[in-house]
Amino acid sequence: MASDQHADATAIASQIIQMFRQKGDAAYVGEEVTQTEHALQAATAAERDGADCELIAAALLHDVGHLLHNFPEDCAESGIDDQHQVLGEAFLKKHFSSRVTEPVRLHVAAKRYLCSSNPAYWDRLSAASKTSLELQGGVMTDEEIVQYEAGQFAREATQLRGWDDEAKVVGFETKNWEHFRQPLIAALELAGDQASDIRHPSDK
Repeated sequence: MASDQHADATAIASQIIQMFRQKGDAAYVGEEVTQTEHALQAATAAERDGADCELIAAALLHDVGHLLHNFPEDCAESGIDDQHQVLGEAFLKKHFSSRVTEPVRLHVAAKRYLCSSNPAYWDRLSAASKTSLELQGGVMTDEEIVQYEAGQFAREATQLRGWDDEAKVVGFETKNWEHFRQPLIAALELAGDQASDIRHPSDK
């Protein structure tokens, strides 16, 4: 069973990497880096900060939703919110645990939260992030802040947002997809272990 699970995880990781190789050269909406460069830079930042395999996977895949729709790259400038965090979470939850998918789902909310709780944060956002913020609901209300902070994965989502924000540097050298294949596989295997525990709880 373990070998089957590893084979499945390896196959899924390969499919995800191949999708980025096919579509990831598109511009990252309104930024000067590509989707692939942004993903690899975010994962590199997570690894630098000692993140585990699930948070590295979340950093790597947090914007996968941008590859899953047919909106133009400049859709935000046209007043369209592509809901990429929702698309990404729906895609990833088929294979990954909540510790991967929830920070992905919440990374837009984390931007709204940080703009609300730290006025200086807004000044550091890129022009594209400021444009999309308004489409995504703008700064949070006091009630939304309380709800966000009470969330189970708020800390991880806020960490992910930080890695996201710094992953927009033109020409920044990162490790490649082959380097990040292993954390992807490890995160997939953890999700498989958790699913197996739910299906076959041990007698204690």
